[in-house]
Amino acid sequence: MSTTDPAARATALSVTLGDTPLLTDATLTLAPGRVTAVTGPSGAGKTTLLRALVGALPPGARVTAGSLTVLGHDILALPPEELRRLRRHKLAFVGQDPGSGLNPRMRVDRLITETAADRRGTSVTDLLRAVRLPVDEGLERRRTEHLSGGQQRRVALARALARRPAILLLDEPTAGLDAALRDDIADLLHDIADSEGIAIALTSHDADFVARCADDVLALWPDRPVTAPGTPATPPVPAPARVRADAVPAPARVRADAVPVVEVKALDARVGSGRSRHRVFAGLDLVLRPGTLTGITGPSGCGKTTLLRALAGLHRPEAGRITLGGELLASSYRRRTRDQRRRVQLVPQNPLGALNPAHTVGATLTRPLKLHSVRPADRCDARVAELLTAVGLTPGHADRHPHELSGGQRQRVSIARALAAEPDVLLCDEVTSALDADTAEDIMELLRGLRTDQGLAVVLVSHDLPLLSAHADLLLTLDGADGVPLTKHRAAPSPVPN
Repeated sequence: MSTTDPAARATALSVTLGDTPLLTDATLTLAPGRVTAVTGPSGAGKTTLLRALVGALPPGARVTAGSLTVLGHDILALPPEELRRLRRHKLAFVGQDPGSGLNPRMRVDRLITETAADRRGTSVTDLLRAVRLPVDEGLERRRTEHLSGGQQRRVALARALARRPAILLLDEPTAGLDAALRDDIADLLHDIADSEGIAIALTSHDADFVARCADDVLALWPDRPVTAPGTPATPPVPAPARVRADAVPAPARVRADAVPVVEVKALDARVGSGRSRHRVFAGLDLVLRPGTLTGITGPSGCGKTTLLRALAGLHRPEAGRITLGGELLASSYRRRTRDQRRRVQLVPQNPLGALNPAHTVGATLTRPLKLHSVRPADRCDARVAELLTAVGLTPGHADRHPHELSGGQRQRVSIARALAAEPDVLLCDEVTSALDADTAEDIMELLRGLRTDQGLAVVLVSHDLPLLSAHADLLLTLDGADGVPLTKHRAAPSPVPN
């Protein structure tokens, strides 16, 4: 294949799973040295298209129309050995949940060099610096469990770059990253494509990120893709996150003197082990009141996810206390009562690793209903349908497995599972980062309704400041400088048009 030939080409490609269309009539050309962005609403087939490019369609999915060639090969027809060789040497794919693809028993330095094209010549320090990870804090000696979601995503990107692939495929590469890091990653990808001659394809809902790094754009829509190959990247201008006129941040029913549902006093936490162990926050105080939404923001790695995990009993703090309804909560969820576990529910940043791949969506949502006796057995199916509808899915999704869903759909299933327990506190870790603007706003409206009608207290970790400003009653900013974060509380401003 000459350097002027396309690295990959899909022509009128359609993929179905049973009777469900996953991708419809998509046409895409990837050229060496160019970045192509694939945009569109959740469920439009963006991830399916990337998986097709590496010959890894979901089990049971099949191509019903069109053609696909990758580096001169019909990749979906390659024998297994040739496909493995092509993936090993020429293709690199970083999924939407990169943490689930990183061996938890390996340190960062081993993860990066494991599949490197030149192990001896690969500089872990240079790669970490390229993806904007610290090189003087011992991060290369940590295991993935001691990394934030954003750090895991960048380690996976460094691991992919170490392979020096001909084609690099990235599914939502900036989900969970702050604005400054998103700009840095956009510049990095554009520079790598230009200097190394790599063909890069990525999916994203972030119009600013796409405009900064992409040369070409493919806009997918369910059953109606619109392509613009070979033209300068001018992504369709999505309406900024919708701010409805009635979206007042604080529900009128909640008083400032309402009895707190959760109180956090002088909380300290550390992450890592051995020489790389370090403090992420200290002396943190937080009060969660019924019906309020508390937004948490700050740079990647500053302790946002650690705080949520501590509240859920999944991370043992160094010091401090957490009370629920005035009762002291044990630091480990194993020592909490079943009712205490029900009342505090966590929606993780990466749902793929949290959903059992062997269980259907219906079984996943039914389990908390039965475990916590939330509904009689004969009402569970009806409640599952209600939960799916509430998060913007259909009752038919109950029969699907996680691998049959898009990243955004899995995130909504994860939210529905947490809501099935009818909690008092909902901890949401970047739950809107992989969703398009309209779907994200619908999820926020769902949470607002639960806050207003049921007094649900919500904690939302996000880098989307306009979204937090439109919906949060309180913002907590964590700043991980020198291991001791600065915590600032402020009331969210009234929503204004973007």
